[in-house]
Amino acid sequence: MSYSELSAWAFLIIVAILLFSMLLCNILRRVIPALKKSLIPVSVMGGMLLLVISTITYYCAGDYIFNSTLFGGSGGEGKFSGMEILELITYHCLGIGFVASGMRTSKKKFNKQRAGEVFNSGLTTVNGYLIQAFVGLVVTLIAAYLCHVNGLISAAGILLAFGFGQGTGQAMNFGKNFEEYGFTGGGNFGLTVAALGFLVACIVGVVYINVMRRKGRIKIVERERGNALSDYEDENEISVVSSMDKFTVQVAIVLAVYAASFGIMFGLSKLIPSLATTLFGFNFLIGVLLTIPVKAVLNKLYDKKIIKKQIVNNFMMDRIGGFAFDMMIVAGVAAIKIPLLVSYWGVLLIMAVVGALVTVFYVNFVCKRLFPAYRHEQFLAFFGMLTGTASTGMILLREIDGTYSTPASENLVYQNLPAMAFGFPLMFLANFAPKSDLNALITCLIVGVAFVALNVVLFRKSIFKKRRTVTQLESGGNGTENTDDTERNDDT
Repeated sequence: MSYSELSAWAFLIIVAILLFSMLLCNILRRVIPALKKSLIPVSVMGGMLLLVISTITYYCAGDYIFNSTLFGGSGGEGKFSGMEILELITYHCLGIGFVASGMRTSKKKFNKQRAGEVFNSGLTTVNGYLIQAFVGLVVTLIAAYLCHVNGLISAAGILLAFGFGQGTGQAMNFGKNFEEYGFTGGGNFGLTVAALGFLVACIVGVVYINVMRRKGRIKIVERERGNALSDYEDENEISVVSSMDKFTVQVAIVLAVYAASFGIMFGLSKLIPSLATTLFGFNFLIGVLLTIPVKAVLNKLYDKKIIKKQIVNNFMMDRIGGFAFDMMIVAGVAAIKIPLLVSYWGVLLIMAVVGALVTVFYVNFVCKRLFPAYRHEQFLAFFGMLTGTASTGMILLREIDGTYSTPASENLVYQNLPAMAFGFPLMFLANFAPKSDLNALITCLIVGVAFVALNVVLFRKSIFKKRRTVTQLESGGNGTENTDDTERNDDT
């Protein structure tokens, strides 16, 4: 191997281009007021810039710019093309970002009310996925059966939940899996759904903020910069610079956990070859689950004084996660192959519009009734997350709650555990649905039933209080107290 060969530099050049596109868009965002007001994340803007350049190059030169010799070529035996390298970056950054987020430590203790709000937040997240999956499946079932869209499978609509609800990484993973069942360009379909989700998040979010501000219901506030040492590290942590740099330690922990998740996936795939694709599609989930025993072992070592200093630093873990998710988004959007989606644009736009509408109405309905004290803040946080990523939700929230004074930001962070508990079993439906049209229809029905059932759990207090009130009235109970309860529930 010669270091003068382009193949020795291809991966590094691609990463540099991705980062440079974000730097350029960050500058444009600062000097062009319209871009700043749009709230579109810089990573999305950078990806779209590269997508435009790549698509123009394809129609002018016959191939995508990332498949040129400079970026690794079009691939070949044992080699990845430039576009495939973008997909690999998207795939691995998803897992790395989740592991970094999962390694964060928390000493937060909630009272009963706050614990209930966090639980409700997790249920709202899962219900958001379910309603998106349901309407997406309805759209693609109709398109596949009645419109006979070439290359489209009836289960494709479930990607709305992954693209809108969970971002580019998972949308691409499951879209790629669907290609095995005859879905032409499934990975690109998922990436495009995710890109449309980011646009929906920013457009609707900006419109909502401006409308509510004109009505006097919210006001724009600036975030105060934190300069205290506690913003960057906790007490009794390892030194920033010693024989091993503190940031190096954090990166080593994240990559070690992610490598262990690969070992588990690889081992299980050898034992059960038929599940290999499914297992490697859940790289992010296995990585997150591994962080639980890792943190438990570390806590035991701290308690027994075997390790005397805190190893994990939340601030640096956030930075690793932030970098990974930025790279995931910019690479994912840049990896979209527009020519493969020509026959799907009608379906994609219908899914995006319908998905946006049901998400707006459902999230607004929930926030109005369950989070009345900070309804608007929670709406922006939930809506941004359910159409983009958690960071998109934080971007929208920051516009009206710059100091994160309401519990909305905490709900967004801590909802992951209940959301994972309720949503994990349902994720396997994504591998059941594409096997046949009947499976897609059954999945749609299961998702609809699950949505109704989890909403009964979500609104349990209102539903069962009303039932108890009616029962007491019929049995001649205290009418005054019951009337008050009824009015209070009606207000809720």
